[in-house]
Amino acid sequence: MTHAELDKSPADVAAMFDDIAGRYDLVNDVLSLGQDRLWRRAAVDAVDAYSGELVLDLAAGTGTSSESFTAKGARVIACDFSQGMLRVGAERRGGASRRGVTFVAGDALALPFADGTFDAVTISFGLRNTQDPDQALRELHRVTKVGGRLVVCEFSHIPVRPLDTVYNGYLMAALPKIAGLFSSNTGAYDYLSRSIMDWPDQPALARRLGAAGWSQVAWRNLTFGVVALHRGYRRS
Repeated sequence: MTHAELDKSPADVAAMFDDIAGRYDLVNDVLSLGQDRLWRRAAVDAVDAYSGELVLDLAAGTGTSSESFTAKGARVIACDFSQGMLRVGAERRGGASRRGVTFVAGDALALPFADGTFDAVTISFGLRNTQDPDQALRELHRVTKVGGRLVVCEFSHIPVRPLDTVYNGYLMAALPKIAGLFSSNTGAYDYLSRSIMDWPDQPALARRLGAAGWSQVAWRNLTFGVVALHRGYRRS
């Protein structure tokens, strides 16, 4: 799945996220019935960042989860390609660098960081929105220290096919309509619905992590497989 397949260029997607930045977190909370908080909490726990570590939170959006990575003393770079998202996040937190979190604009396909910079890297609900997910995984591998870890939190597919079919129906029919009650940009949520449906399942994504260089790749399902956490390590 790429932006081209969904008829949106990277610039179009960036503009879309800029437009919905102000109410993005609220709409996510409504659409997921509050489950998004549990999913992000699970990602934070999986990264398990501690004092002295530097973490890259890619596709951080408004930085909703970024501060949580600092709970044990880690420092976090919240990176996103949407200037609107970063601006909203910085405004809410009183500046571009606060409480161990620094907001940085960056392209997931060409990260503005040196090789082996981070102890841990993570991306939540953003990998499928990159122009080339495989290149994004390779870039995350490049900027991670040897022995460092990756956690990907992303929408996935319910293993029971009839349930997955019902869920896909919700994505295409109900989700954009509900989002329309809170956001004027219903087209953005139609795009996001289709991007979730077109995303590979858990085993397929695990294979892509391995092809990008990540070792000991494993995953676990959240909310019956609506979301999956994938984890890997950089061994060389």
